[in-house]
Amino acid sequence: MFRWGILSTAKIGREQLIPAIVDADNGVLAGIASRDLKKAKALAQRFGALHAFGSYEDMLASDKIDGVYIPLPTSQHVEWAAKAAEAGKHVLVEKPLALDAKDIAKLIKIRDRKKVLISEAFMVTYHPQWIKVRDLVQSGAIGTLRYVQGAFTYFNVDPKNMRNILSLGGGALPDIGVYPTVSTRFVTGKEPKRVQATVERDKKFKTDTYSSIRADFGDFELSFYLSTQLAHRQLMVFHGDKGFIEVHGPFNAGLYDHHRISLHNQNHTEETLFRFPGASQYRLQVEAFARVAKGSKEPLFTLESSVKNQKVIDAIFRAGDSGGWEKV
Repeated sequence: MFRWGILSTAKIGREQLIPAIVDADNGVLAGIASRDLKKAKALAQRFGALHAFGSYEDMLASDKIDGVYIPLPTSQHVEWAAKAAEAGKHVLVEKPLALDAKDIAKLIKIRDRKKVLISEAFMVTYHPQWIKVRDLVQSGAIGTLRYVQGAFTYFNVDPKNMRNILSLGGGALPDIGVYPTVSTRFVTGKEPKRVQATVERDKKFKTDTYSSIRADFGDFELSFYLSTQLAHRQLMVFHGDKGFIEVHGPFNAGLYDHHRISLHNQNHTEETLFRFPGASQYRLQVEAFARVAKGSKEPLFTLESSVKNQKVIDAIFRAGDSGGWEKV
């Protein structure tokens, strides 16, 4: 069994990753670390973790932990991923891994030197609905792909929430802009050449709160919008000359909508519905990570793919400032 440690008592860990690890068939929740030992002990007791640590350093020094999940604020991801890897731990780090693509280079060097895994936690790439979308598009089910449309929005104006704190890496693009880009790249196996964007920032928080983006992939276009101050919505559509695919609840299946995708034919007279009941993208992610850590050769989201995805986000920010097309 792969022995997991969690760096911090963050909400996404409590609500998503820890339950996934507890349910996984090849891992065990071995420890919780917090700068407040009382919090670590309370969360460890709640989920049956074997150990509680009063500092992140203590967990990284422990021989009771094989790998760690890092749900710290975005601005601390690279720092603690590096420290964990240097300590010989495998690392699953919450997205976005970095706030600039060039910062990932040092993690690649550490990974290769220490022979450990470091992977960005893009859980959608493990969900069977996204694997099905990829298979349908690449098999020609919708003909020639010409257009991808997406949206990801929610409403959050809490000044204490890290998504609204610029120094912690807050903002819509780092938090949710990564999803339409990574899912399109995953499905098509292609990279955007240039982007154009409108980016608006909150006058108080200084974080980006709304963006409208066009990404030129050469033979097709991705267009999407996102916001942290609009009513909740998620959407992804892949449109070809012979049909189109709608992904329902594309990034939080089971919360925004059911685990399903629909394939429509050219004349919109037929619809084929694919359902994936009970699929847990977080559990699938941690199980795949543990298997690869134990020697499996199956696909895992790589740091090289993280660099490519972050380059898109970096280019969107530049395009928002310049008002023109920016090369990715």
